[in-house]
Amino acid sequence: MAAADFWDNQETARAAVARLKSLKTVSTPLDELTSAVEDLSVLLEMCQDEPEMEGEVEQEITRLESLCDQLELKSMLNGPHDDAGALLTIYARDGGTDANDWAEMLLRMYLQWASQTDYKVSLLDRSDNDIAGINHATICVQGPMAYGYLKGETGIHRLVRISPFNSEGKRQTSFAAIDVSPEISDDVEIEIDEKDVREDTYRASGAGGQHVNKTDSAVRLTHEPTGIVVQCQNERSQHKNRASAYKMLRARLARVEEEKREADQAQKYKDKARVGFGSQIRNYFLHPDQRVKDARTGYSEGNFHAVLDGNIQGFLESFLRWRIGQD
Repeated sequence: MAAADFWDNQETARAAVARLKSLKTVSTPLDELTSAVEDLSVLLEMCQDEPEMEGEVEQEITRLESLCDQLELKSMLNGPHDDAGALLTIYARDGGTDANDWAEMLLRMYLQWASQTDYKVSLLDRSDNDIAGINHATICVQGPMAYGYLKGETGIHRLVRISPFNSEGKRQTSFAAIDVSPEISDDVEIEIDEKDVREDTYRASGAGGQHVNKTDSAVRLTHEPTGIVVQCQNERSQHKNRASAYKMLRARLARVEEEKREADQAQKYKDKARVGFGSQIRNYFLHPDQRVKDARTGYSEGNFHAVLDGNIQGFLESFLRWRIGQD
């Protein structure tokens, strides 16, 4: 990074900076822990002569145990792409307008979480529903271990509440699907034969009036061998949307390859069917009581609104620990 030509290639430079940040998330607490353990031995010797320091020693041991626990958690983020950014797509599924509204609530939840963790977020694609909420949206989350933390979010998220769109005030169950793929840099080889990709262009949806897009700038790519479909309409330029769509396609193909590797290993999960894209991984309840519970790990939170405000770190960490237990 100290080289004079380091910033000549902006993308490579940003990737190196991101890599450094990821490494520091492990090396910095490791250095702190090593130093603190040496200080603790001195503190223990002092405590032998001054018994009143016992409380201070216990407090320091508790702090070091917590630091060690967090370091152990980071060591679980050891997948081939865990230190990469994440491309997260949200789809409204069953539940009508409630599902569209639920999908937008989840989008806000992930945006809030990213803001709290100082991650950078960019919107790649968004399709608004005519009545409320969204049909689907894709965001790119960039930061240390973003994909490692978020990849366990893939699956179906189920909401139970009194529908605000039902005049009779009936309880409604809504579903939204999350798909997470790693953001792959250009120096990682992901072979895509252009003959296997069908490209469609269409007019991007807009706010109306002077903002109506009068050109077919939106791009949809279909990878025919795998059936993977990606689309991008966030930029006004068709060229930029095509570049973003190919980036999303490379990420999805990398995810497919990663899942193949995991399946070839000693079964990363005992019950692999439970982590597929069509699986129900988490339940969110607003009625009859307020709670959120992960169907895989059993981890739960009693404050529904806090979770929707982005406080999902407990779920992300519990999944990492649960995954290790499934090896």
